[in-house]
Amino acid sequence: MFGIKFVKFEPGFYIFQYKAGKITKEGEGLSFYYFAPTTSLVAVPIGSIDVPFIFNESTVDFQEISVQGQITYRISDPKKISKLLNYTLNNATYGYLYDDPNKLSSRLINLVQVVTKNQVKRLTLKDALGSSENLVSQIIKEVSEDKMVLSLGVEILGASILAVKPNPETAKALEAETREKILRESDQAIFLRRNSAVEQERAIKENELNTEIAIENKNREIKEKQMESEKLVQLRTQELETSDLQFRIQQEEKNRALVELQTVNEKQSSDAKAYAIASIMKSYQGVDPNILQTLASIGMDPNKMIALAFQGIAGKADKIGQLNITPDLLNNLLRPDEKKH
Repeated sequence: MFGIKFVKFEPGFYIFQYKAGKITKEGEGLSFYYFAPTTSLVAVPIGSIDVPFIFNESTVDFQEISVQGQITYRISDPKKISKLLNYTLNNATYGYLYDDPNKLSSRLINLVQVVTKNQVKRLTLKDALGSSENLVSQIIKEVSEDKMVLSLGVEILGASILAVKPNPETAKALEAETREKILRESDQAIFLRRNSAVEQERAIKENELNTEIAIENKNREIKEKQMESEKLVQLRTQELETSDLQFRIQQEEKNRALVELQTVNEKQSSDAKAYAIASIMKSYQGVDPNILQTLASIGMDPNKMIALAFQGIAGKADKIGQLNITPDLLNNLLRPDEKKH
């Protein structure tokens, strides 16, 4: 009514109220009454804004690629940008009167494209396809340091590269090359795996042969030890037999010496006895045999004396006419021990 209006702004806008070319109010998210015929409202968005982009660029090896991503920024100094770009609102619709707010995004995209072009044209196709991180850091650095961006009071919050793609024909060629490389690597892996299996089999066989050789060596050592033990036993047995034989020889020699000594002693004893008998016989020479027989009978057993008597009788049997010997006499002569009892 009568040109007086009420307006309310959200917190994401910084508001300037101009009257007669001067700022009468400013701040974020304001609400107030104003007189529309003499008042101008300027609303600068201060929230973060995401701006997508996609560029087609050529690499150093003349291959075309597409770079897709986005850049995020915010207006950090609304007063600066309001002096360079027109953010005046329509009092009737509260839309922007001019296209300047859209120009900021276009200018930033142009800067990003310049930086991207300068980076991509120095790279080969394969290098460019893997340069996302370096490209992001370079975009943030160069755009943030650009004089226009600084004069507008804009802060670059970040950037991201969503995809770096070659054209379809190049992509097919790269896919074929990569596929062939993968197949070669697969073949190489199969070869290495088979070769490894062969090497492992060879190592197993070699270990088995080494084990068999070691076992044979151990068996040979055991046999050698057994042979040495048997040889030592034989040598010991031979030594014992030799020692026993030498002992027997010594014993036989001692026995022979003993026999010889006994023979000498017996010979000497026999000689002594013969000498004694010869001396006795020599002393009895010329003595009457009857006298000698009488001397021999002294202290003789009666039986022996009877035997001598019978011997004498037998010697003179031609002179005896008849001799009677009774059974009682024979019985007494044959059993002298019973008579004594």
